[in-house]
This record gives sequence, structure tokens and C-alpha cells, in this order.
Amino acid sequence: MSGCGDCRNNEALGFEFTMAFQPIVDVEESRILSYEALVRGLKQESAASILAQVNDGNRYQFDQTARVKAIELAASLDLDTLLNINFLPNAVYRPEACIQTTLQASQKHGLATNRLLFEITEGEEVTQHEHIRNIFTEYKRQGIQTAIDDFGAGYSGLNLLAEFQPDWIKLDMKLVRDIERHPPRVAIVRGILSVCAELGIQVIAEGIETLAEYRVLRDLGVRYYQGYLFARPGFETLPAVDFEAFLDADPKSI
Repeated sequence: MSGCGDCRNNEALGFEFTMAFQPIVDVEESRILSYEALVRGLKQESAASILAQVNDGNRYQFDQTARVKAIELAASLDLDTLLNINFLPNAVYRPEACIQTTLQASQKHGLATNRLLFEITEGEEVTQHEHIRNIFTEYKRQGIQTAIDDFGAGYSGLNLLAEFQPDWIKLDMKLVRDIERHPPRVAIVRGILSVCAELGIQVIAEGIETLAEYRVLRDLGVRYYQGYLFARPGFETLPAVDFEAFLDADPKSI
């Protein structure tokens, strides 16, 4: 299927960027589940400095370029895990057309679509829920996994799980920050985990920085993690994780 007019617009963005990669770990199997591709400037400028240059005129081109760049760079680094890529839903006009560049990059660089995991942030207040459902449905049809990022921080809550039926959610870092000192947050996370278990949705705790946070979440049954405690993002590299450092901190290993 041919794409929309924007799909054929090769006008330069007007700025350049690259990627850093941060691991998402499976502590039960002591392995790296995935790496998330994070936008960076060529001189390691922050994601915010790059995203500040995205506007209505270049949003589609940026979104498409970011997808391809993430796949291309990850493949060049011999990625052998899943690859998490953030996408801008408002840059997707027709899901079946706008995914074509991603599929072509996946084939060209030998990164199978079943190793791609696309994230949308809950905090990005999207009012056209049917549009998101259509995107998720098309991605699943192509064998691509989907996730809601920053879950628990936005305006919609649990109804997003029923509406979009993602494969994954990522608990927002504001929800898990210092969770050991906030019993109400523990109760909220326990409830989210229960609902996700019922729906067959996997849960990642992101933004984990301390052993205290990790211990509480591990005791609640969280298996997948992302955060500085495990590894900081690596600029154009795939950082390793020292799993031995967490063996004694794992309540299930005691």
C-alpha cells in the first residue's frame, strides 16, 4: 500500500540526532530483555533539546527518521534483544501506510519485527483513542509489540489497558520513586500488577535508582526493570548489566 504525501516528503529535518540505549532487565533470568532507544544530540545533548526542535511541520519526518535510526544503529551494534522505540502517535496518519518505512528498515538491517516494541507515553494526552487503537492493532498485525510508557502518571488510568490492550506497560518513575516510604503507592502498584496479570500484560518498572525501590517492587512481584540502578544510557552503545550486584538484593533469592 502506498503511503500518504508526507511519506514521500524527503525534505531534511534541519537538525541531526542520534541514539543512546538503556537496558531493560529481566531479573528472574538475569538477562537483558531489551534496549530502549533514546534520542540524543550528536554531542550527547539531551532528548529534550532535540524534541524541542520538533514541530507540526517536521513531526512526521522526525518520527520516521527516529525509527529508522534506532533500528539501523541497534543492528550495527549487533543487538540480540528486543528494541524499544518511542513513537509519536500524532505523526501517524494511516497506520498501515506509515509503518512501511519501519518494516523496510527492519528487513534491510535484519532486525525482525517481533523484536520491535513501540512505546506511547500516557502523559501525551491523546484524545483520539480510536486512532491509537488502530495503530496498536496494525502493529500487532505486523508482529510488533506495543507498550504504554509512563503508566500511572497520566489522565486516563486503567481504562487505557482495556481500550488499547498493550503487550506491556511501564510504571511511571514518579509512581515508584521512594516507594518504600509511600504505602499508598505500594497499594496502587499492587493493584496495577493484579489487573495486568488478569489481562496478560507485562509490567516494567522504570526509573529505578535505589536498592530500596527495587526491593519493594521485587517483593511485589515485578520482574522487569529499567533505571540507573542497573545501567545508565550508553551513547551509541549497548551497556552491559552486572546482575551479580543484585543477587543479594533480590528478596526471592533469600
